[in-house]
Amino acid sequence: MVTAKGEVYLIGAGPGDPELLTLKALRLIREADVALIDDLIGDEIKELVRRECKEVIDVGKRAGRHKKTQDEINELLYRYASEGKKVARIKGGDPFVFGRGGEEAEFLAERGIRVKVVPGISSAIAAPPLAGIPLNHRRFSPAVVIMTGRERESREGKERITWDALAKINATIVILMGVSNLERNVRKLIEHGKDPETPVAIIENATMENQRVVEGKLKNIAEIARKKGVKAPAIIIIGDVVGLRETLRDFVSYPDISQTNSPDKDQTDS
Repeated sequence: MVTAKGEVYLIGAGPGDPELLTLKALRLIREADVALIDDLIGDEIKELVRRECKEVIDVGKRAGRHKKTQDEINELLYRYASEGKKVARIKGGDPFVFGRGGEEAEFLAERGIRVKVVPGISSAIAAPPLAGIPLNHRRFSPAVVIMTGRERESREGKERITWDALAKINATIVILMGVSNLERNVRKLIEHGKDPETPVAIIENATMENQRVVEGKLKNIAEIARKKGVKAPAIIIIGDVVGLRETLRDFVSYPDISQTNSPDKDQTDS
């Protein structure tokens, strides 16, 4: 049963560049009475939201640092909507691509709160081409797998990722939120049969002025990332298609970022 209370706008803010906000997202931000924002929406979008909304609550979560727990965020959304307010819940990327948007929508729907969903551009889709890496190319893997790098265990304490199948599937693998577990995830893939020579790229701060690309191979990317000081937010791309960056990097780029300014490729083979 749907109540006649307020409503929640579940908004994807994209990978960070405010110009990648959709027109619908901007309109609903302006209409909102209160906004709950994540860390990964980027500083410029945060400032935009603060200019447009009377009340803004920062509920950002990063690994090991949570300003609000997910349960607290759910309750805040419900409370404000129950007061008849229009609530903008603004998330980085797309709210339903490892953004817990499904959990929040489920919580609200069970309590009779309407949810308007505004899709956003996921970094899983946006970041690779910005680094000169097509996510799909006919000469390479015919599939794309998008996964989280921080997968939790099941309630029974079992691994929920089928690493054997993942290592053997002919697909480009895109890992979100994977910097902290990079070494573990790389080791799992190699142990289960993934070629250690597979090219890997890490794209840090995609679409932002400080975007950086670090390259290596599956066997040495963890060491390279450690030496280069790679930090979140970053996405990891594993697959032969990464090799196309060598050809495309100087010709295919994001309008505001010069690929030649971030040639952070490591050619080491050790």
